[in-house]
Amino acid sequence: MYYIDSNIFIYPMIYDPASVEEAAHARGFLLEIALGKIEAYASPITWDEVAWVVRKILGVDISLKQGRKFLDFPNLKILPVKRTTALKAQDLMEEYELKPRDALHAAIALENKITTIVSYDEDFDKIKVLKRIEP
Repeated sequence: MYYIDSNIFIYPMIYDPASVEEAAHARGFLLEIALGKIEAYASPITWDEVAWVVRKILGVDISLKQGRKFLDFPNLKILPVKRTTALKAQDLMEEYELKPRDALHAAIALENKITTIVSYDEDFDKIKVLKRIEP
């Protein structure tokens, strides 16, 4: 079980996988999810980040299409955000000096007993109960 951070979706959208290694690896990892070879989870926070970053870089129309593609992504399960999630995120921010969104991603994963996050964001390395891997 893996929690997938937004940068795994964003890199292949904004960078050329032929010239940016991280984008190529992320694209390959996403293909494995789509084929059902990897049990993957994300959240509405992930959708928000994907849509927002793509909107800033590539414009509204592409952002709308990519946001829909994210929500329709095969074999990706979307986990809820609850009040308890925010409380857990607050605790993680205080303990590890995380940014709010990173704390929310971590809290969502941990609330759902997911201990591995797939991300290029090294801030997740601070969290002792999570293991960060790159695709």
